[in-house]
Amino acid sequence: MSSPVTEFETLTVTVDDDGIATLLLDRPDALNSFTVTMARELEQFFRAAAADDTIRAIVVTGSGRAFCAGMDLSAEGNVFGLDESAAPTPADLRDRLTEEPFQSGVRDTGGKVTLAIHDCPKPVIAAINGPAVGIGATMTLAMDLRLASTRARIGFVFGRLGIVPEAASTWFLPRIVGIQQALEWVYSAEILTAEQALAGRLLRSVHEPEDLLEAAYALARSFVVGRSPMALALAKKMLYANSAAEHPIVAHRADSLAMWHSSIGDGKEGVAAFLEKREPVFTAKASEAPELY
Repeated sequence: MSSPVTEFETLTVTVDDDGIATLLLDRPDALNSFTVTMARELEQFFRAAAADDTIRAIVVTGSGRAFCAGMDLSAEGNVFGLDESAAPTPADLRDRLTEEPFQSGVRDTGGKVTLAIHDCPKPVIAAINGPAVGIGATMTLAMDLRLASTRARIGFVFGRLGIVPEAASTWFLPRIVGIQQALEWVYSAEILTAEQALAGRLLRSVHEPEDLLEAAYALARSFVVGRSPMALALAKKMLYANSAAEHPIVAHRADSLAMWHSSIGDGKEGVAAFLEKREPVFTAKASEAPELY
């Protein structure tokens, strides 16, 4: 049984008995197009979910026939919600990123969302049920896995609008598909079929529309049922951080800390359950994971 969580204007969130949250982008009449309000609500949700131990994993999908058709270009003024008088410099964003006017008027709204997703210590799965274009595509790059319907269409179409890839996608996309494929997709700004995105290694799998969500839920349950939330949170952080480190010694230091902490907590229960041939009962919380870096 799923229960509703905080009320949002552009999102609907439910959580089932296994702790699997469904995050529904819920502007179906506008093909779930992205707005400044949606950006704020997505960031709010993922920051809160990071600290909410009742949420074990998150499946993100779209209401109606689209996942997210990109930025809502009908907004008045600067459609990206930016302050055109700010005149920012690299030094401003290095030294004053969270100060005004940079926090509200310069920082990319999509990037605030993907940073919140990236920081969330839970598995996050995109179930791309239809068109995912622009920010609709780049927001999924910060999610851990992407599944798609055969009806999905995915596009990094920024070149058509005279703008650049955002949402920290130039960090995420090459790590997922490689620099050559990333450059081709950004240069061409073409709309990809689900099969093309799968061939390019952007997607984990492609499903018939009626099977997509159940496949995503089954995958999420396989990650969290009978697993230690803290160990999972630490493993996620280590895989992302260590794969970008300059030397394996960075991974060794993090491994050593994580193994020490887990071995005196849920690790004891896991070993005992294995020896006693029973299911483990893990109690360590993702929100209490120790710092490794």
